[in-house]
Amino acid sequence: MINRIDVFAHVLPPKFYQTMLKIAPEIPQRFPFINIAALSDMDLRWQHFDGETKQVISAVNINPEDFTTPTQAADLCRQANLEISELVDRYPEMFAAGIAMVPMNNVSAAVEIINGLPDNLVGIQVFTRALGKSIADPAFAPVLAAAAKRGLLVLLHPVFDSRKPDNNLVFSWEYELSQAMLQLVQAGLFERWPEIKLIVHHAGAMVPFFAERITHILSPQQAADFKKFYVDTALLGNAPALRLTLDYFGPGHVLFGTDAPFGEAPAGATRAIIRALAQLKLAPQAQEAINKANYQRLVANIK
Repeated sequence: MINRIDVFAHVLPPKFYQTMLKIAPEIPQRFPFINIAALSDMDLRWQHFDGETKQVISAVNINPEDFTTPTQAADLCRQANLEISELVDRYPEMFAAGIAMVPMNNVSAAVEIINGLPDNLVGIQVFTRALGKSIADPAFAPVLAAAAKRGLLVLLHPVFDSRKPDNNLVFSWEYELSQAMLQLVQAGLFERWPEIKLIVHHAGAMVPFFAERITHILSPQQAADFKKFYVDTALLGNAPALRLTLDYFGPGHVLFGTDAPFGEAPAGATRAIIRALAQLKLAPQAQEAINKANYQRLVANIK
């Protein structure tokens, strides 16, 4: 019986990866997380499947636009999306749906990809920065607009800011997520596309902790807009932080998500997050909303 849907779980499509290695053989050294076996070993993943948590799978963040021409990046995204779609079809007990890659150095192709997704790909993954620009840069607006028009999920994943010399996995990604949220709010994201379903990784990062700074420093409209983001529960457990997240965003805007297979070897922190949510002793309706009802509601009206 499926009791929950994990909205933020990663895979590494094998054919896509082999093509990327031909283009950039240094990828495994630059991005050591690529070597986690459960990203591409579905037999290993199946061994650790709990039978209760279906995953929505998105590609690990090796982004073609960082390595290739606009045309090649579009072709690589299409290849990866086909593989993700095939994985969903091949493992229906384990995977609920997939999330598409889009080439941010080829916005017209990204819009074409968005408008032609198969039914089992329910959204796109974007990153806090692309091509040295914030995701809030006007150059990327057509991508967000196309996803919003179709009612697709937009998953926001962090990447390092290459201008900074001290990037690290402990704090930097949480800052990058928080900063991207601010930039999107200041760019009028929710005024332009009030229907957009943008899901922020890692429980909204720093935002719940700094809620009062947001309230007192930003305009009332911008402060209110921060609560329009959706967020996941990918905090490796941490019940007090999840409580802050729920208090700030509300149970209607929090979706179960784990960042699998990262966090805990060999296949992710699913059990730790389930335990942390249990510690909160949520009302049944709130728990059901987080576990799967919010996800089901968000994907019900994709056009």
